[in-house]
Amino acid sequence: MVGMTRIDKNPRSGPNAVEVRGLVKHYGSTRALDGVDLDVREGTVLGVLGPNGAGKTTLVRCLSTLVRPDAGHAVVAGFDVVRQPRQLRRTIGLTGQYASVDEKLSGRENLYMIGRLLDLSRRDARSRADELLERFSLTDAAGRAAMDYSGGMRRRLDLAASMIGRPAVLYLDEPTTGLDPRTRNEVWDEVQRMVAEGTTVLLTTQYMEEAEQLAGELTVIDRGRVIAHGGVEELKTRVGGRTLQIRPSDPAHLPAMTRAVREAGLDGPGGVQTVPDEGLLCVPVLSDEQLTSVIGLLGARGFPLAHVTTVLPSLDEVFLAITGGKKNASAVDTIPEEVAA
Repeated sequence: MVGMTRIDKNPRSGPNAVEVRGLVKHYGSTRALDGVDLDVREGTVLGVLGPNGAGKTTLVRCLSTLVRPDAGHAVVAGFDVVRQPRQLRRTIGLTGQYASVDEKLSGRENLYMIGRLLDLSRRDARSRADELLERFSLTDAAGRAAMDYSGGMRRRLDLAASMIGRPAVLYLDEPTTGLDPRTRNEVWDEVQRMVAEGTTVLLTTQYMEEAEQLAGELTVIDRGRVIAHGGVEELKTRVGGRTLQIRPSDPAHLPAMTRAVREAGLDGPGGVQTVPDEGLLCVPVLSDEQLTSVIGLLGARGFPLAHVTTVLPSLDEVFLAITGGKKNASAVDTIPEEVAA
């Protein structure tokens, strides 16, 4: 991506900016959060994934003091979310699923007002507002009422508002929903820039590409519980489903290679496939032994190979495998719409 600030998404050490232990939240008889544990290291992005109704937005609301948890313990930027809510609110930023700016105020007035509420001086609030308007390509529309902004412009203004106070921890709850690809890339650029400057980000998203682009680690929540956690590649490896991709020196050998692998019983659980347009033979592999056997067989049969590689499953495939590919319908039906996610 042109202009993006690159960061190390996988630091192996450092203190935690967010620590959550046993967090529980009920809505009637439904447990939106059922004992959630998670950590987010300072200066990193944790992606939180899960089906609709899994509890992602409820988690964000608890950690941003908008909803009081029923049990458990959470500390963000050194502040207890239940005992020190006022102190915590000055150190965090939040962009929810829907723009929360005042539509009657202009873009500049919205940002200036939030800066003043955060105790910035008049001069600093104006300066910070102008800086963020420029960063999000909103300078030309700064004097227009937010109600006249397009959906993408409102989303960018909302994100800018969450950054006015240079938060130590930033919550992004599906921040690019409904944005066009260009605007989404601008949001990604800004998130990368903030993390490079030391901000910690907790990101909920339905876009696997977004999670893979921004997050160093992923936590998957379903029915209010953490069901998986790890780096992107770690989760892909854990799910399994590697595919051996082989490109012969002569694409005309693909049919014979396919027959050889099938006759030897090495075609894997999904069956061997060919991609003629790319000149590839694709074999699902469950073990290193199977992989070695396939390559050895083709070599013994005299097929010259131009390229051999293994490919892990996509993050979409990992998500479906971990969650069972089903939405939590009961949670969606019972949790109030404003807190279901």
